[in-house]
Amino acid sequence: MYASGPAPAAPRKVPSPVWIVSMRVLFPLLAIGSMGLLLWAPLVRLACVRRRAADWWTAAAGFVLVCVLLPIIGRDGSEADPNGVDYVCIPLLLLAMAGACVYYLVADVRHHARLTGKGAGLPHSPYAYATTVPLTAQPYGPPHPLPPTRCPQPGDLPQTPRPQPAPRPHTPPPPPHRIDQVRAELDELSDYLRKEEGR
Repeated sequence: MYASGPAPAAPRKVPSPVWIVSMRVLFPLLAIGSMGLLLWAPLVRLACVRRRAADWWTAAAGFVLVCVLLPIIGRDGSEADPNGVDYVCIPLLLLAMAGACVYYLVADVRHHARLTGKGAGLPHSPYAYATTVPLTAQPYGPPHPLPPTRCPQPGDLPQTPRPQPAPRPHTPPPPPHRIDQVRAELDELSDYLRKEEGR
């Protein structure tokens, strides 16, 4: 009757080392062989692999840079270049191409090292530090997650005991004449109710 909650996501399959190395060679060669015109290709591949918004923005920035520099660099030879813009744009394109290739290779190596658990200081499993939240079955409604527990770390400071609240001062019992007065009022009230019921 009660579902155990959504199934955990299956771990991503790590491609074979041959495939990984061939992609690391192919995409930088694609950017270098096109003289920087396809410098966005390795960035798009990285964004597809890592699935992060920052990688997609980086790939879009590389594409826009090529689209801006291409018309400037690709002018006719008949047009004079009195300001020497080509001396700025061509090195900028080559630097962007080299930066895109280096960024792709470093990020791809780190990503696959994290997936396989072979990176320095990384856990042996990509899910070693994932917090698990057990679900408790409630009599009515959907299951509610229990709050996650935190494992103590070696550098944690010992817990200091909480200060106890100060004891309240002892209040003395009411004086006897007050008790007699309340008792008399209750007797009058009960007599009045008996008379009302007898009508």
